[in-house]
Amino acid sequence: MLNFELNPLLEHVLSFASDISDINLSVGRPPQAEVNGLLCSVPTRGLTKLTPFQTEVIALHLIGRNRDLARRLHRTGSVDLSHAIPGKTRFRVNVFRQRGTYSIVLRVIPQWVPKLDDLHLPKELHAVPDLRNGLVLVTGPTGSGKSTTLAAMINEINHRHAYHIVTVEDPIEYLHSHALSTVNQREIGTDAKTFAEGLRAALRQAPKVLLVGEMRDVETVETAMEAAETGHLVLSTLHTTDAAKTIDRIVGFFPREEEESIRRRFAQSFRYVISQRLAKRDDVEGRIAVLEILKATQRTRDYVARGEGEGRSLIDAMNQAESGMQSFDRELERLVRAGILSRDVALSHSSNVNDLSLSLGDTDGDEEVSIGVGAATSTGTSKLPDWME
Repeated sequence: MLNFELNPLLEHVLSFASDISDINLSVGRPPQAEVNGLLCSVPTRGLTKLTPFQTEVIALHLIGRNRDLARRLHRTGSVDLSHAIPGKTRFRVNVFRQRGTYSIVLRVIPQWVPKLDDLHLPKELHAVPDLRNGLVLVTGPTGSGKSTTLAAMINEINHRHAYHIVTVEDPIEYLHSHALSTVNQREIGTDAKTFAEGLRAALRQAPKVLLVGEMRDVETVETAMEAAETGHLVLSTLHTTDAAKTIDRIVGFFPREEEESIRRRFAQSFRYVISQRLAKRDDVEGRIAVLEILKATQRTRDYVARGEGEGRSLIDAMNQAESGMQSFDRELERLVRAGILSRDVALSHSSNVNDLSLSLGDTDGDEEVSIGVGAATSTGTSKLPDWME
């Protein structure tokens, strides 16, 4: 095991299925592949159950001679990094300690950068690459496709406009080649110590577009809003479940006495809050992306600035079909009526289970809606390509 080569093992696991999203290497289990949200054991000679020694060797192999990563793993118990099988596949990797041993999860990243058309995202989102400034947030749980959506947006900007694009990521995932734009990608730990430091430095690098891998602290949020206010287009992610909670999270980064001013600033600087969830399809094998879209309008800016209350509901605003916005529960309802999702799955992903349950009643698949597998729907909800799941 000391002299083993990691890439042949990873290639063996990847050969198990065509739509693997993650590889999981944990003590007491064989190598596992996540397919359509479920872990599957991959029979591997000599690795029927990974030992603590074996996972530690794999972890050390991934970290290599990077002393900074090794120190971070020792100090914090986990570390993010990237790994590549040259010419084939790249991975976003997390190595972490659990019960005194090491586990490794590798997220599969395609070699090619997706296009917006490939993802069949709602037409409203095709306007994002032409924005001149402001803040665009893509939110959702881990594995919901946030990075893929952002990569497609950056790719579209890269091919539409002659801009300087700077990304700050942990780690770098999709590799962007220069097209009409010039794209510089910086990695936390290698090119910058923190997101906040990398973002501050980027503002001195004459960018038009900034991508920040994640909003993790008040300094990053403050700098991102400042950049959006001063003429930059800023794209980033948050681990929040919907638009309302995203705004609460942004405000929550700051002291309570600053809430009113932060709400006003965010209301003026944001352009879109896009939230994503993946749900298991009922009609065919696989998962489907359900999106909530909050767009900056006079009405939604007012609701964000003043806070939701009597007569000020972001859900009501998003449910106005002509606005280009959409809420999770209305999209889930449409998918159930179309026979794409089961009622139980829709309710499990709902923002308001009681309201959705009442809206659905006993109906399950009684309304015909033209939705093709792998094609955009009339409601802006789409089947994710296998590599995005």
